[in-house]
Amino acid sequence: MPGADGRVAGAVAPVIAVLSPPGILPDCATCRGQGYLIVKAGEQARAQRCSCVPMMCPACDNVGWVPNDPANPRSPRRPCDCRSLSARMARFDDAKIPGRHAKTLGGWVATSPEQVATRMHLDGLVQEWTPNGENRGVVFHGPVGRGKTHLLCGLLRELVFSRGVTARFVEFSHLLADLKQGFSSGEGSGALITELAEVDVLGIDELGKGHGTDFEGTVIDEIISRRYNAERTILATTNFPPGDAIGVKVGNLMLDERHQPRLADRVGDRVYSRLVETCAFVLVTGEDHRRKNEKQGRTA
Repeated sequence: MPGADGRVAGAVAPVIAVLSPPGILPDCATCRGQGYLIVKAGEQARAQRCSCVPMMCPACDNVGWVPNDPANPRSPRRPCDCRSLSARMARFDDAKIPGRHAKTLGGWVATSPEQVATRMHLDGLVQEWTPNGENRGVVFHGPVGRGKTHLLCGLLRELVFSRGVTARFVEFSHLLADLKQGFSSGEGSGALITELAEVDVLGIDELGKGHGTDFEGTVIDEIISRRYNAERTILATTNFPPGDAIGVKVGNLMLDERHQPRLADRVGDRVYSRLVETCAFVLVTGEDHRRKNEKQGRTA
């Protein structure tokens, strides 16, 4: 497992969802046997039931429960997979994943041994997920445009659908704006902070972004501390390299790598220490996808 100074590049593979809704077509060309589609609704991604899923569940007749032993109708009952799928679709919607980044982990193809190592690490994270247990998180770091947010959102999606977790995505600067708006309207920050502290998995995009104010430091310290104490999983992306603070806090990024702030400079020593303890740091390298797409557009 990569540590805070580990160097593994970004590439991941899809994890097969655990659920198999009754009546679904396993060879459906639309949903590929998953029973759901992900569509863009405004700025967010939403889960939509595939047309191959029958309106009336053949296993439970829409009651939502089936015998644990199909051969014994009187055996203890368990939730039908059709009910579990609906719940996980709702949880995906609640995660508020951006529509731009709602693709699966399988969209990232491994092309090097380092990328294969990353694939194995992230696949293992999903497959070894333990409900109500302390599950290790991930901090994706590296240059801009390498796909860190794609990986974060893809991992959230896999955990929701294949492990049934509750999840939430936030972009750090947008979170700060929402909190300030709450103060201005008299609503305060308590409800939003509590929501972010209590979901099973929290994904924070652009961790460390901002002006380095006391307000920003207080917000991230409270969120990370509450999740740390409750042993809840943190996923994050950052453009700042891991490592102990070097005393540089000004500016989001600096051109001279020797004087570029470390993540510890941006979030504080206590928050950084807790991230190192609870998360694997994964370096995402490769081409700048935004510039690559721009070049392809010019040559098309």
